[in-house]
Amino acid sequence: MFRISYAKYLMLPILALSTSSAFGGLITKQWYHGSWDCNIDGRPAKMVWQVVNDPQTSCHGDICSTTSGVKTIGWFSDNGAPWVRLGINPGTNGNRLKIRYMGQEPDNWYLDFVSHNTTAVGKTTWRGKQYPLSCWNRH
Repeated sequence: MFRISYAKYLMLPILALSTSSAFGGLITKQWYHGSWDCNIDGRPAKMVWQVVNDPQTSCHGDICSTTSGVKTIGWFSDNGAPWVRLGINPGTNGNRLKIRYMGQEPDNWYLDFVSHNTTAVGKTTWRGKQYPLSCWNRH
């Protein structure tokens, strides 16, 4: 008897979302989401946090499946320099955002949200020294 295995040809439809605004209902909006003007040790800077698609593919033999989730990622530009990726460190909660700066010299930063005037203040670290960081949301 002749048998054909269709498992390796199984294709499942996947919903593709193309903009961060499409993910709005999939993740709880956090105070740090959006565009920020900042001051880093006296210099102007910009910071952006967006919700992006985070697809995950796993395979078991010839059968693969893809699920779609979301995650928050950020970018930082110091005084007009090229944008550098930012990540969120574990332990971020409430009004404290623990940031992982992922430039050529990765380091840990933080910002504390000041709700009465919608600003955030904290510290950056570079080569072992801390520097002040303050930001205000541009919405």
